[in-house]
Amino acid sequence: EIFIGFHPRIRNEEKLIASLDSFKRAKKQKALLIHFCETVDAFGENPDSSVSKRELLKGTDYSAALINALVKKKILTLFKKEISRIEQKEFRQGMFNLLSSSQNQALKEIKAGFSKKQVVLIHGITSSGKTEIYIHLIDEIIRSGKQALYLVPEISLTPQIEERLQNAFGNKVGIYHSRLNNRERVEIWGKVLNFRKNPEKGFQIILGTRSAIFLPFSNPGLIIVDEEHENSYKQYDSSPRYNARDMAVILGSLNDANVLLGSATPSYESYFNAKTGKYSLVNLSSRYLDTELPEIIIADLKKSRKKRQMRSLLTPELFNLISEALIHREQVILFQNRRGYSSFVQCFDCGWIPMCENCDVSLTYHKYKKELNCHYCGYTIPVPDKCASCGSSEIKTRGSGTEKIEEDLIQLFPGARIDRMDLDTTRLKNAFSKIIKNLETRNTDILVGTQMVTKGLDLEHVSVAGILNADNLTNFPDFRAHERTFQLICQVGGRAGR
Repeated sequence: EIFIGFHPRIRNEEKLIASLDSFKRAKKQKALLIHFCETVDAFGENPDSSVSKRELLKGTDYSAALINALVKKKILTLFKKEISRIEQKEFRQGMFNLLSSSQNQALKEIKAGFSKKQVVLIHGITSSGKTEIYIHLIDEIIRSGKQALYLVPEISLTPQIEERLQNAFGNKVGIYHSRLNNRERVEIWGKVLNFRKNPEKGFQIILGTRSAIFLPFSNPGLIIVDEEHENSYKQYDSSPRYNARDMAVILGSLNDANVLLGSATPSYESYFNAKTGKYSLVNLSSRYLDTELPEIIIADLKKSRKKRQMRSLLTPELFNLISEALIHREQVILFQNRRGYSSFVQCFDCGWIPMCENCDVSLTYHKYKKELNCHYCGYTIPVPDKCASCGSSEIKTRGSGTEKIEEDLIQLFPGARIDRMDLDTTRLKNAFSKIIKNLETRNTDILVGTQMVTKGLDLEHVSVAGILNADNLTNFPDFRAHERTFQLICQVGGRAGR
């Protein structure tokens, strides 16, 4: 960016005042110079040496021609200064948390595993402290002068882990995911590429989602794939199609770097590889400080509906637990694997359902946009007033998504602060950070969300985690539906009692 400073001949306050007094006819130039002096606090105790041209002219009617006139008179000078597009705070490398005896044992086993195999799978239950073990391993790698890559399945996980890594390693940490604009991604790419030439200005640790696997690492020493079982690591949409977990193993092999896969619910193939000796296996079977795992309660929807005890989609058991949690100022997470207001709309006279003309699937109703959307191709139409088949106006919503559940919860718990985390509410760049911050500062009582809320969030005041219509998870047209249902139930349950 172009910056503006005083010309070298304006060395002291007397010469500056003399310059101001020299203006007789050029009143606008004098006004701009006074504005510049105020911006850099020229007459203050700690004056700034310069200000960017963009910032100086922002909100004023001064033109660039006036600046050029002052430059010609040798009062101001222009120069270029490199400015990072990435927002960075000043961090100092802090102290690490002490590991428990079980964490220390797991850390020793991981190191022993790396001496035998290049890939280690750590099977640690939820809240067992895997992240803290990762931080200790990263510390050893960066002390040896190598780079570390920390992969997470969702962007929603980056704010919390970013804060923990930056508290431990300061500005050595860079973040890479699809919510960054192209210019920011280019800058991170360059800082990773130039790390070996300029370690002080480069990133030694990268925290990112699946696309971060393709960054140009010059000297990788450790690749961590957190929640390695997650389906989000797989790229389905556009070429190249790949699984970032498998690519991490290949990247480690190409660069002679260690690869650590971590999960409370490992995928079948990773667990099979560990059991057959292809990977080393480390088990971490106790929670940090020996906290008990949450109790899993199965509520019978059929029974509650027959007795007319349902409160919207909440069974009496879940409703009572939420009420109790709110009384004790504790937090609640509710998981519904469908965004939007309702699954579809239907004519109650003839049964007509609006379908996507490209995918031939029912369109999901989004109330806040007043639209019917296809979640596969993005096809959108306005909500019809009348049935396209019979002309009836008896068109009603069927099924419930996160948007409808949020609306119902506002009526059921009028005093509670309710937030929603799904693709519709997290489109903006910093939306994830705001939602997570509200949870951490206890400005949110109940969080409703899709799979984003199930993955790795570490919130100490959550006492209840509810899965709405858990049976629906097993009915997806996917041969791994039962495996993924088990993983989701374990992961959602693991958000509570931390």
